[in-house]
Amino acid sequence: MKAPLNRKVFVVGYGAATSLGNTFASTWEAALAGRAGSRRITRCEVTTRSNVVGEIPDWDPSRLEYVNRKEASLWEAGFVFLTMEVCREALANAGLVIDQETGPRTGCLIGSALNGTDAYRIAMDNYVNRGPLKVSPYLLPNLCANLPAGKAGMLLGFTGPVFSPQGACASGNHAIAIGSRMIRDGDCDFVLAGGVETCLVPEIIQGFANMLATIKVDSKDRAFVDPTQASRPFSIDRKGFVLSEGGGVVVLAAEEAVRSLGLTARAEVAGIGWNSDAHHFTRPNQETIVQAIHGAIADAEIAPSDIGAINAHGTSTPTGDSTEVQCLRAVFGRALPGIPVSSNKSQVGHSLGASAAIEAALAIEAMGQGIVLPTVNHIPDPAFSDLDVVPNQARNHPHEFVLSNSFGFGGTNCCIVFRGM
Repeated sequence: MKAPLNRKVFVVGYGAATSLGNTFASTWEAALAGRAGSRRITRCEVTTRSNVVGEIPDWDPSRLEYVNRKEASLWEAGFVFLTMEVCREALANAGLVIDQETGPRTGCLIGSALNGTDAYRIAMDNYVNRGPLKVSPYLLPNLCANLPAGKAGMLLGFTGPVFSPQGACASGNHAIAIGSRMIRDGDCDFVLAGGVETCLVPEIIQGFANMLATIKVDSKDRAFVDPTQASRPFSIDRKGFVLSEGGGVVVLAAEEAVRSLGLTARAEVAGIGWNSDAHHFTRPNQETIVQAIHGAIADAEIAPSDIGAINAHGTSTPTGDSTEVQCLRAVFGRALPGIPVSSNKSQVGHSLGASAAIEAALAIEAMGQGIVLPTVNHIPDPAFSDLDVVPNQARNHPHEFVLSNSFGFGGTNCCIVFRGM
């Protein structure tokens, strides 16, 4: 194999759809205003008290100009059209035109934790209640992890590598990391990297509830009257995460491509740290997470003291939040109280494989504007008295480097350092 080109990699645009808005612009506006998107579910009927979720507002794929009646009937997995639209938005935001020159040099890596689970559910219902011949012949393509990226390529015209990094809730960061390595080495000039999740189906909601991962809202909980208060990372009364649908994609580009096409670099992918726990399938492991954070900082060739803000994984689970804080203390020591730590999941909920890419886009935009986004719904926990979580409203805070953490089931960790421009 030829030697790598060792090129610098920049983020030049992004797209997103979250519980705060069906575009990145609307998501950003709501995040900056300190709003949260959690609400009681309308996508389906559930009997569990884990019925507060994050739904993308005003999301109707049938209204997209490229979704005709036939397309809508064939593609029952919601992550297909969501990926296509978020990729379309990301390219437009970047100002990158896909043509005969750029198309073959553009890849697409879209991760997902659950893939086409919703399509499989439809197929099983048809099989049981209508007979085996009513199972869609498109079921298998609907389940393929790479299909959304492939469909995005068919829509937008790029022909570089397309596949799906599968890192559970760290999938989005894995996509950014792998895409950055591909551009650095010269395999691509551009990569659409991120994650998409359409997880709001009864069995998935109930499964998370049964494993005590998501919040159960009873009449004594503050989210009973106001569901937007359900996700509350690092708060003393945190009780589990808010399961959310969503998608996020960042457009990565090689340094010389940014210059030659006159694109705007929003941030540099400065450092990547990734590993696995070999510990437990759901409980995080402090030792290996600390190694991943140190790895990202070392790869960026900076010191922990150079990190100006932290975008935490911050799921709002008692164990997860506590472990992450312990890890941050181990890495940053006495400097930690001076570093703002934001959890975007307090506002958009936890969109599993999409979460890291959404959070990367929000962290980069915040860094570019010289602010840090808030951790909303915050009631201080004395155990975290040394932690500045940017409670409840955004704050001016110029910084050059942001650390974005992401961890997933199976013990998969991926941390990325972005440098502002």
